[in-house]
Amino acid sequence: MKVSITLPTPQSRDYDITIDTLPEIAIEGKAAIITNPKVAGLHLRRVMERIKADELYVVTIPDGESYKTMETIESILESLFNHRLDRKSTLVAFGGGVIGDMTGFAASIFQRGIDFIQIPTTLLAQVDASVGGKTGINNRFGKNLVGAFHQPRAVYIDTFFLSTLPKREFAAGVAEIIKMAVMFDAEFFRWLETHDLDEEENLKEAIRRSVELKARIVNEDEREKGVRAVLNYGHTFAHVIENFSGYGHYLHGEAVALGMVMANELALEFGLFSQEEAERVRKLLERYGLPTRYGIDSAETFYEQFFLDKKSHDNKITFIVPEKVGRYRMLVDPERERVVRVLKKFEKDRDGAR
Repeated sequence: MKVSITLPTPQSRDYDITIDTLPEIAIEGKAAIITNPKVAGLHLRRVMERIKADELYVVTIPDGESYKTMETIESILESLFNHRLDRKSTLVAFGGGVIGDMTGFAASIFQRGIDFIQIPTTLLAQVDASVGGKTGINNRFGKNLVGAFHQPRAVYIDTFFLSTLPKREFAAGVAEIIKMAVMFDAEFFRWLETHDLDEEENLKEAIRRSVELKARIVNEDEREKGVRAVLNYGHTFAHVIENFSGYGHYLHGEAVALGMVMANELALEFGLFSQEEAERVRKLLERYGLPTRYGIDSAETFYEQFFLDKKSHDNKITFIVPEKVGRYRMLVDPERERVVRVLKKFEKDRDGAR
């Protein structure tokens, strides 16, 4: 099946997301596959057999969030220049969200912008990171603070690649599926509560529904000036968690799961969410082995870190929280005291188990 991204801005090109067995992909000119050793060792031959280009190169970069840096981008660019790629060349992101973000960013700045294609190999990348054109890298100030909106030419989602995905990484992708349902689709959330995503047909259905929801949001708000910001449910907290714990300690989806639990507590503080609904979300996350308990050292220090997030503006923070399952609310610049009061619930000395 195909899901179409139809963008409102004239400088962005529409494209399709194909959810099926990876087809033959014809590329005019030179192409370079950007991947990491783990993915290459498992699946590179399968992809190379399906890509037809005038010249095809492979650029391998280290695996992991800790390598999502400007140094890695520079190494990609150096390889592209060494292989004499040009403005008509195409990059192929073949890996998880880290590979997709860095390949897209490299494509956005190489000779002022060239095409790239997404072939995501993790569940998280398939349902979220590969769709929508967000690209970027991390630095010491935070996650994805350097980057660009650069839409892919196409996205190819093949669940075959998930057959070798570790259980922990699979669960990280489920967190993003749950996020979409909590924000936008109560019926989808109820479906997730009663269907096992370890079963292939259920998984394909969940991917389809998640991609359709993401596509609808991106079509409406490509550059996150309105409703697309709702996709950051859990992320404002998650990015601080990732920064404090060191990139790589938690998978991104694991940090998002923790962030969702914290966002739900904030929603409870403002009377927007019920304890029963918060427990439903927690139980669904825990069913897939996702973490739901996190201990912070200082609520005040954690709070100050929010101001380095992209979602802060003019010294004001916007939090995305649920207002019942399937509905959302943007809390713009909520009272510091109330946010800190919620954060104090997660301080380590408040609960020895945290």
